[in-house]
Amino acid sequence: MKKLISYLRTRSGLFVVYLLILFIFTFILYLHNISSDALGYAILLSAVIYAAACIAGFVRYCRHTSRVREALEALPDELRELPGCCDIAEELYQEKIRQLFQCKTDIETNGRISRQDMLDYYSLWAHQIKTPISAMRLLLQSFEEEEMEEQQTEFIPSMKMELFKTEQYVEMVMSYLRMEDMSSDLSLNWYETDQIVRQAVRKYSQLFILQRIRLDYRECEGRVLTDEKWMLFVLEQLLSNALKYTNKGSISIYMDPLKEGVLIIEDTGIGIQAEDLPRIFEKGFTGYNGRKDKKSTGIGLYLCKSICTKLNHGLTVESEVGKGTKVKLDLYRKPQIVE
Repeated sequence: MKKLISYLRTRSGLFVVYLLILFIFTFILYLHNISSDALGYAILLSAVIYAAACIAGFVRYCRHTSRVREALEALPDELRELPGCCDIAEELYQEKIRQLFQCKTDIETNGRISRQDMLDYYSLWAHQIKTPISAMRLLLQSFEEEEMEEQQTEFIPSMKMELFKTEQYVEMVMSYLRMEDMSSDLSLNWYETDQIVRQAVRKYSQLFILQRIRLDYRECEGRVLTDEKWMLFVLEQLLSNALKYTNKGSISIYMDPLKEGVLIIEDTGIGIQAEDLPRIFEKGFTGYNGRKDKKSTGIGLYLCKSICTKLNHGLTVESEVGKGTKVKLDLYRKPQIVE
């Protein structure tokens, strides 16, 4: 019905012209005293011909509209072959569509090239920076092995901590670059939750000792369907944040006793401002703590949230200034019943 109304609107001018010609034709024949039967027959025959022409035109109109719709449905991903133009105006529109699509394709191509160049550069940078990091670690080990005066070795623990942080920032850069295409890098399997958590804790054990932060660890029972590498990255980032903003006290890791499959990382740190909580997962947002201490990049929690979303894990944060922060990682999977 919509097509019919549209078609009648486009042909309304011709219909008025037809009625005008029919009126003139009838009036002239009437003035020449043509019999009413012959006049009626001529009017009926012209009406039938006009109606047939309108029906044929409507069929062509419907086909043309359908072809145009099919061609446009593929946009913006693909520009299919457009049907032949009915008039110059449509030809101009089609030409403009082709130009815009080509412009879009060029922009996407240039964007992909630029992004690949950036990926290549940062990947190279990340691999190159690992060389001086490894060299510094070897030097520290050699210092420890040699007999040196106490005042000369005081710097070693601090040096170790800063070196570890540098390594973590490099890993964050690499994860940030790989995250957009992480779907092709996923390997989902069932893992023991405690096994993955212990890996992250072992990695940060040195920082717990150097910062004199007590670890309250309770066995994390249960299994989780996840990607071990990406899940480990999330846990490491959450532990890094807890250690970064906890000057004294403890960090607790345990499973929520009230809700199945929820892992909790709780610290007694400085906490997060209430007005900052809704935005902590935004890319680049550092909040009051980040601006005050210049410790935050605004990337860590953004990466954690993005990765958890792709892994279908929940991630929420509760915090109170001066009392600490509680991060809840929902790892629960609803059992699937195979029929």
